[in-house]
Amino acid sequence: MAKSPELEHPKKALGWAARDPSGVLSPFKFSRRETGEKDVTFRVLYCGICHSDLHMVKNEWGMSTYPLVPGHEIVGEVTEVGSKVEKVKVGDKVGVGCVVGACHSCENCNNDLEVYCPQMILTYGNIYHDGTLTYGGYSDAMVANERYIVRFPENVPLDASAPLLCAGITVYSPLKYHGLAEPGKHIGVVGLGGLGHVAVKFAKAFGAKVTVISTSASKKDEALQHLGADSFLISRDQEQMQAAKNTLDGILDTVSAVHPLLPLIDLLQSNGKLVLLGAVEKPIELPVFPLLMGRKMVAGSATGGVKETQEMIDFAAKHNITADIEVISMEYVNKAMERLAKGDVRYRFVIDVGNTLAVTKP
Repeated sequence: MAKSPELEHPKKALGWAARDPSGVLSPFKFSRRETGEKDVTFRVLYCGICHSDLHMVKNEWGMSTYPLVPGHEIVGEVTEVGSKVEKVKVGDKVGVGCVVGACHSCENCNNDLEVYCPQMILTYGNIYHDGTLTYGGYSDAMVANERYIVRFPENVPLDASAPLLCAGITVYSPLKYHGLAEPGKHIGVVGLGGLGHVAVKFAKAFGAKVTVISTSASKKDEALQHLGADSFLISRDQEQMQAAKNTLDGILDTVSAVHPLLPLIDLLQSNGKLVLLGAVEKPIELPVFPLLMGRKMVAGSATGGVKETQEMIDFAAKHNITADIEVISMEYVNKAMERLAKGDVRYRFVIDVGNTLAVTKP
């Protein structure tokens, strides 16, 4: 007979979990494994709320396993390290992103792209190597193999840096891979949300000219005045879009709802690249002729490997890049999920786990 989550491992843990597709989260007792020789255990201080957390608690992608403790933008302070850990020490500030395991022998793993490993293990809702379910960062403690640990420089605010472990690397990786992280490039960012606002910040730090493309005219001042974008296009304004045709080297499309790609493809110069980052649930129509007439590319990108995530965090620290956040208590998490579903957040919720979880004991 299978053990209960509370008895699977030696270390008692407390988190908030969804028990069914209603997505309602409530206090949950479970357990974490002992710190293995290559493991790092840390006390969770903050955890960002990613839009994928909302999809997963409600099983909208049809892949959720309950009970489900979400959270893959996890930061905290190291409390214990295994005997063979070399990367960090007790007291260091660290984080864990979207992945906590992989095969470590395939081509992707050998190229530090664990996120694309066919046997990749997600931080929550997947089966770990020992056969137990992985639980995320809406919890008091985390244990992970040091390969998946990201170090945070002392000068960065942990709460506003937590979302970079997903949102940050998701925009940083395609900018780097597709040759768009170079001074003088003209980059478009579609959608000004959790991903979009940090995409503007990273592209500007790389020295790019940035155009924000949105359906909402109300975001113009925010994009130009607060985030420092160079220009703003209302995607429904055909005159604006026509005037901007063939001007962009690349576009990061962060929108996760079905939307037309042709107007975006038309904005690209020859050899331009449209990179899709939003997890759109239904197929999107892709017109071929506009791609042929200009050797244009439509690509996709997930997050990134741990090595590149570390590179991104170090770059962010150097350039003072953080997410714009609203810090919440653990007890507010269900309300935050409701607001997130309506797009009512600027731009990322971050749970103050360290100060608020303990007062919500089951």
